[in-house]
Amino acid sequence: MPDGDTQARLVCRDCGHIHYDNPKIVAGAVIAHDGKILLARRAIHPRRGYWTIPAGYLELHETPDAGAARESMEEAGAAIAIDALLAVYAIARISQVQLIYRARLAAPAFAAGPESLEVGLFAWDDIPWTEIAFPSVRWALHHYRAVDGEACFAPFGNPPGDNGDFG
Repeated sequence: MPDGDTQARLVCRDCGHIHYDNPKIVAGAVIAHDGKILLARRAIHPRRGYWTIPAGYLELHETPDAGAARESMEEAGAAIAIDALLAVYAIARISQVQLIYRARLAAPAFAAGPESLEVGLFAWDDIPWTEIAFPSVRWALHHYRAVDGEACFAPFGNPPGDNGDFG
């Protein structure tokens, strides 16, 4: 444990360099078009075959909104226009911070990328709720619906209890 620190760290015995292992940042978007939401069925693990919003890890030197736009293009072939930060979720058990934006399709074209089996636009009642990949996707979809049509709102955080049980 380095002097003045409260955590055990990897420290080089030769030069004293401290390696900090920090949480991963995920950026993604709930993307709407004509009253429907764009979802992608995952072609990769974890949760292969389940539906998600386009999202993924930020690259070095990338802003969160640029990362969300890149992930949307990579996973769903979708060019997006971001209008607001929808939510910031802390997923401590896997050391992630997720920045989820509210967006719309900038053009009507979309197609499955290499990390997706298929993509589609879903009306609210047609969302495959039993096949949603992660609790935070469910949170984001519900948070999106809560502010649909609102121009100004504060970003959401984890739901009370961090369990994602929206019924």
